[in-house]
Amino acid sequence: MKRLGTYLCGAMLCGVILCGAGRLWADEPAEESSTGSAEACTLELFDGKTLDGWHALGCDAAVQDGAIVFKGGDGYLRSNHRYRDFVLRLECRRLRDSESKSDSQPESGIFFRSGPPPEGKPWPDQHEIALARGHEGDLVGLVQVGKDAHFRPDQWNDLVLTAKGMKASLSINGHEAWSTDRLATPLGYIGLKSRDGSNGSYAFRNIRITELGSRWLFNGRDLTGWEGAGAPAEKCWDVEMGMLRCSGKPGPWLRTRDQFGDFDLRLEYKLRPGGNSGVYVRVPEDGNHHGAGAGVEVQILDDADPRYKDLHDYQYAGSVYDIAPAQKHVARPTGQWNTLEIECTGPCYRVEHNGVVVVEATLDDFPALEERRLNGFLGLQNHSEEVWFRNIRISAPQP
Repeated sequence: MKRLGTYLCGAMLCGVILCGAGRLWADEPAEESSTGSAEACTLELFDGKTLDGWHALGCDAAVQDGAIVFKGGDGYLRSNHRYRDFVLRLECRRLRDSESKSDSQPESGIFFRSGPPPEGKPWPDQHEIALARGHEGDLVGLVQVGKDAHFRPDQWNDLVLTAKGMKASLSINGHEAWSTDRLATPLGYIGLKSRDGSNGSYAFRNIRITELGSRWLFNGRDLTGWEGAGAPAEKCWDVEMGMLRCSGKPGPWLRTRDQFGDFDLRLEYKLRPGGNSGVYVRVPEDGNHHGAGAGVEVQILDDADPRYKDLHDYQYAGSVYDIAPAQKHVARPTGQWNTLEIECTGPCYRVEHNGVVVVEATLDDFPALEERRLNGFLGLQNHSEEVWFRNIRISAPQP
């Protein structure tokens, strides 16, 4: 096997899986494979109740009357996950002065395909759709729309943003505002801008995204595409209100019927206090994830529980178990949903946990990866604990 240098880690696939919100069954494409849609996955980015699945950077964000509003600060609220090709739909509205409690001119923006803000700056420096008065809909630095944007002051406005390859287009209230083929980056976060509290003059709701090039691994209704490893899955796995549940009773781990090589897998999970589980990646049929010829396990654990006070560094949630420790411990309190993304490119692993990159493992830093498989089954562990999964989806290169 060739060593690192041959591989480009962390830069491959279409961004898929969402965070902290529900799946939109009505938008599911009609044509499906045995494990879900082969074309796209549509999910809510905002559930109308919480900021689950979002990261606030330098700003005070809140949920008010089913919408996201800002209370102050120069910064932005970004999605947990990065996205490549997608269709983003949302509604936004400029609030009246009495609602915003601000004397400044309303200003906000919508970022897409954005990276982290440059050092010393509160916002990303590219791909911003302006919402400043008189510039609503402008793609900053690329396209000016101005009065022709069909933006309705003080009313809810429907925005649809499509990004595919290096092209993007925006429609506002059913009217095309612009299109461009001059995007600067193929992958990045979705974000909402706060400017010194004046962003409190805007509200955002009904935010949902269609992730192009991805497919569901769990259809939310039954165990199609999955099987129990060595025993019937029904012994300990069932579907509960659209969620995949492990009861913790004696029984098998859950295995995909398909095998995968390079991919980007995204899912959400929820634990009880002290809960323990894992995601098996590229494992053989017997689920081996230890030693030469095995796959790996990405740890799922309530690592804040007192019973785990003496963990090895590679046992914290998000770690590639026994190989690459999670560099940050960001598991959410039990009973709340966690997002997990596992990106595999050759022998390299990138793990993003609750919007934070916790593992970037290469052969140079973790030579033990050289003896692990590059193709195999995905699986969910039964660790005799009750655990829930949802929004399980994957993108992979075309053969």
